[in-house]
Amino acid sequence: MKPMHEYEINYKIKSPDSIKKEVLDPIDYVYKSKRSIDISIRQPEYTSVCPMTGLPDLGCITINYRPDEKIVELKSLKFYLLQYRDVGIFYEYAVNRILDDLVDVLQPEKMEVIGEFTARGGISSTASAFYEK
Repeated sequence: MKPMHEYEINYKIKSPDSIKKEVLDPIDYVYKSKRSIDISIRQPEYTSVCPMTGLPDLGCITINYRPDEKIVELKSLKFYLLQYRDVGIFYEYAVNRILDDLVDVLQPEKMEVIGEFTARGGISSTASAFYEK
């Protein structure tokens, strides 16, 4: 058996350009004419990779929004977020990218995306981005 330092790692880091927002499925918010609603969605198993080292970045993505005409279908959101799994992306960029894609697809009244990332090297990080019409 080879010592660990002799193994070659062939891990391909994907570009953020590989993420397709078309996976997101907007559906009608049928209560629009009756009342506003605030929606909060948590994905506690978010994963991407550090674009510099390829090491995994883990965290919780929270999406808080007030829809206008459309809400996001949750399975499509799950598949959208799974695209980040092998993507080399910094936390701040990921949070802004998720916000931009969701705003583009849903056109909400307001939306906030928060990323709470697991500590690495003793440092944890939280990043948030906000949109309002």
